[in-house]
Amino acid sequence: MVEKIHAIQDEYPEDFAWCYGCGRMNKEGHHFRTAWDGEQTVTIYMPKEEHIAIPGFVYGGLIGALVDCHGTGSASLALHRKNGFEPGSGVTPPRFVTGSLHVDFLKPTPQKVVLKAVGQVEEIHPKKFKVTTEVFAGDELCARGEVIAVLMPATFGKQ
Repeated sequence: MVEKIHAIQDEYPEDFAWCYGCGRMNKEGHHFRTAWDGEQTVTIYMPKEEHIAIPGFVYGGLIGALVDCHGTGSASLALHRKNGFEPGSGVTPPRFVTGSLHVDFLKPTPQKVVLKAVGQVEEIHPKKFKVTTEVFAGDELCARGEVIAVLMPATFGKQ
């Protein structure tokens, strides 16, 4: 089960672990966690009651955030693996930011159902990865997305 796997977000340095979507340091955030499942990446998430669009359905912005963070986390996993490392190896993984985000909502996403984002990673440039993601609620495909993840520049976050 992915929840027990050491996620790439567990490896991000504290200074860069504050993202509302996937940052472990952000007490109010979603805490999305992304890991390998064979050659695919997976993020499992249970929406909270407040993630409501209309009664019974999840707010689309949460789905967008899930695709976004899953994409950047997947890119980090892919480059970390390409560099010869896995989460838990003790080597700080590369950190990515979102260059572009596209989400297609295929059907309403029901509440009270575990969401599973499944990603495929493609390197498109030494500093850019394209991650295509499918979001399932149970066995139902609810959304598809694409993230172009860009390697975070060394100057990012410096004041």
